[in-house]
Amino acid sequence: MALEPQATPAPAVNTSRSFPDRAVLFVARHWLLLVNLAVFIFIGLPILAPFLAEAGLERPAYWIYSAYRITCHQLPYRSYFIGGPAFTHSVAEIEAVTGVNDKFALIHRPLVNSVFGSQTAVCHRDIAIYGAVLVAGLVFGLVRDRLKPLPFKFFLLFVIPIAVDGFTQLLGGLVPFLPARESTWFLRTVTGALFGIGGVWLAYPYIEQGMREIRQSLEKASQDSDLVLT
Repeated sequence: MALEPQATPAPAVNTSRSFPDRAVLFVARHWLLLVNLAVFIFIGLPILAPFLAEAGLERPAYWIYSAYRITCHQLPYRSYFIGGPAFTHSVAEIEAVTGVNDKFALIHRPLVNSVFGSQTAVCHRDIAIYGAVLVAGLVFGLVRDRLKPLPFKFFLLFVIPIAVDGFTQLLGGLVPFLPARESTWFLRTVTGALFGIGGVWLAYPYIEQGMREIRQSLEKASQDSDLVLT
């Protein structure tokens, strides 16, 4: 009786890559998307809060205001407003309506009323910083293969403006050589945005380099394993 030819066995399938390896590889491949998404949510919620308050959804707005207390002072005269006559208000305007003469007494007491509207859950500077991080992160996606890290000495040029504006505002009137001053929404926004852009330019190229090395290492290990099994 003639013998039937035996079928060639199929190549073994590599199932050796563990779940942790797959998870690490996923993060290494998509880290920028994940970071940009996280920043979008982080900066989007405090901007959403006043819209919720204006729509009468006070409870979810309160949850957001409460959650962001740990990240920001939430002083109303250093925050944006939605639904009122202006998008920002001075210390004098806030004091005239609230009757609170100690401007720091309003820390973590966001204003939601018919006079000013509803304030964002974080201040001008925070919105500028994280907004700039988000925009710079999106731009980085277009140049990630060729952008070099910002040298640290040049990063200081992005830090000095926010440091000067912030510390002269904080220490003004408390030390003899600094007069009391309150910064403006414009200065807070510009200095915050510069800081956010500089931070992305400094850090993201290094992160991309590290993630690329992780990807290459895991992919090479997977290819070597495939060769052994086939």
